Amino acid sequence: MKRAVLLVLVGMLLPGISAAAGDPAKGKAKAAVCAACHGKNGVAMVPIYPNLAGQNQAYLESSLKAYRAKQRQGGQAVVMQAQAANLSDEDIANLSAYYSNLK
Repeated sequence: MKRAVLLVLVGMLLPGISAAAGDPAKGKAKAAVCAACHGKNGVAMVPIYPNLAGQNQAYLESSLKAYRAKQRQGGQAVVMQAQAANLSDEDIANLSAYYSNLK
């Protein structure tokens, strides 16, 4: 019984582990498009766009995946859905690693 519970818990944690696998250098190279709204260093110049610098990596990754799946609505969701539609899981992990490492 204890082993089954442990396996379930490990399985629940694995998606968070994948977020740590992103390559910030590759994310920086991919972030040029993002800079138009979110700023060159992840700090937006326009108040309607969120700052990405220093955000939690798992949050960024889950947000991009939700935009890609069209699960997030409102605000600038249509723009983000279009941008995220072109991102692979690896791209998302890399972008998330990049922005979470910015201060």
